[in-house]
Amino acid sequence: MSTATVEPTPSHAKKAVRELRSATVRLAGDSGDGMQLTGSQLTNTSALAGNDIATFPDFPAEIRAPRGTRAGVSGFQVQFASDDIFTPGDRLDALVVMNPAALVTNLTDLVPGGILLINEDSFTDKDLKLANCRTNPLEDGSLKSYRVIKVPMTMLTRKSVEELGLSQKLADRCKNFFAMGLVYWLFGRDLEPTLRFNREKFGNKVEIAEANERALRAGWYYGETTEAFDISFRVAPARLEPGTYNNVMGNQALAWGLMAAAHQSHKRLFLGSYPITPASDILHELSRHKNFGVRTFQAEDEIAAMCAVVGAAFGGAMAVTTTSGPGLALKAEAMGLAVMLELPMLIVSVQRGGPSTGLPTKTEQSDLFQVMFARNGESPMPVLACRSPADCFDVPLEAWRIATRFMTPVVILSDGYVANGAEPWRIPKVADLPTIPITHPEPPQDGEVFHPYSRNERLARPWALPGTPGLMHRIGGLEKEDPTGNVSYDPLNHERMVHRRARKVELIAHDIPLQEVRGPASGDLLVLSWGGTYGACATAVERCQQDGLSVAHAHLRYLNPFPANLGHLLEQYRTVLIPEWNLGQLRMLIQAKYVRETVGFNKVQGKPFAVEEIVEKIREVLR
Repeated sequence: MSTATVEPTPSHAKKAVRELRSATVRLAGDSGDGMQLTGSQLTNTSALAGNDIATFPDFPAEIRAPRGTRAGVSGFQVQFASDDIFTPGDRLDALVVMNPAALVTNLTDLVPGGILLINEDSFTDKDLKLANCRTNPLEDGSLKSYRVIKVPMTMLTRKSVEELGLSQKLADRCKNFFAMGLVYWLFGRDLEPTLRFNREKFGNKVEIAEANERALRAGWYYGETTEAFDISFRVAPARLEPGTYNNVMGNQALAWGLMAAAHQSHKRLFLGSYPITPASDILHELSRHKNFGVRTFQAEDEIAAMCAVVGAAFGGAMAVTTTSGPGLALKAEAMGLAVMLELPMLIVSVQRGGPSTGLPTKTEQSDLFQVMFARNGESPMPVLACRSPADCFDVPLEAWRIATRFMTPVVILSDGYVANGAEPWRIPKVADLPTIPITHPEPPQDGEVFHPYSRNERLARPWALPGTPGLMHRIGGLEKEDPTGNVSYDPLNHERMVHRRARKVELIAHDIPLQEVRGPASGDLLVLSWGGTYGACATAVERCQQDGLSVAHAHLRYLNPFPANLGHLLEQYRTVLIPEWNLGQLRMLIQAKYVRETVGFNKVQGKPFAVEEIVEKIREVLR
């Protein structure tokens, strides 16, 4: 990873610089205050500085919530560190708030003594009323536990750009760059990457680009010159594995993983999708890459998208659809058709809070039962789950390998936390990526008869491309005759085909890696996690191990079927703890399959686990 350094200035030399192993910062304001852009730039700049990073964007659920209200608060949290980290941090070392609503909705996460940067210009009677504040927090003593630094950001931003003759509305939109510059000074971040981003993004709007740059520099200089700060902070670069790194978000990495899988299997990628939060960015990203042979189809609804994907798979393409929980419900019937046809394709579900519209911008893990069971008839599908933004690149490659090797649709589960989070990703060499060999049947020779539902040792049927001479066969949702593929209503044939489709999915357990454990191979407690809970669980278990507790961690990528050794592994521990962002869906699957009592730890608040929450639960269980 490239690194960037900040040269000290004379004024810097007068102020102390404290070295930190990590820092957790959250920026919060109205949804129109540019907090997501500010957080993204802080993330990218920290990555260029060589830090390990983890982020947690937090979007308001309403598209146009009233300005200044608690419902409209948008936040972005980033932890940057000199060590390996797996979460965006539990408690905040610094909180930047642009209005009263942002303050009251985020203050409880700031550590006592933490830095609280406040845009004091926004604490007017009107703003306080919109935030439902009965008193002014700047005056009522409620902030005495924190290091409060009140900054007239709006006024200083207007002064920094007044020579450009902008309207007050446009000038005020630059105040996030002022806040960014101040945070950059406080934590020793380099301005140049953001200045470069600003010139590229707003290059055709010269006045806007100039205003943003002036506001950014004004925030930096304010930190240098004001007496409110007597110290700044530095976080040294992390010792990461050598290589070339890029900062990636989960949805972006998943899109790239899909393209890599298509390349490694010599297939053209077709995405049939309908926009839905928080999966839409996969569609957006893939639509940019027509130069790689990617074809994206934005359908009129989820049903049409899924049916188009079935057709693309029949035609021989790498067919993919992306959605979230509500869209997955609409796709169910056509997913059943994909099971009946036994065609390879990928169904990506980026989970969010439910039911119904639920919490569309908040994270949850409540669609596991849906992908396992919510289709009519016996309709088994393999299910894999991404654990982190970088892992979103690897999972599609493995899912597509399984789909083509066993001729079955495969579900990939992500979640809002993973999809919108970011972390450093070591860019692999193409030569190191797994190859995904695919063969299609050739035209039959004289006297041969093609049977579309003949099977190999994995019970996979041949992937016959339409138009190949001699390979014509029936398709559709009616039960298929074994092995001709003709329509069959024979009871015994139906039972045989149901068993074969189920058995085919079960055989995948012998084609995937055995489950690994971090920690002792046996002991008092095993923490079993899946999806986006990985980071908090891994960090919590490591802390408890350092304290001498008998605890290990196993994280599941494969949810259907489970790894072949999972049952034996569970028997090695007295207690199994399963943390989930639902009411216990994986726990129920584990108990049903292995007849093993487990302990659930469940959270459905639209927010991820804090590491300390899991540490305390581990201690409670062991007590």
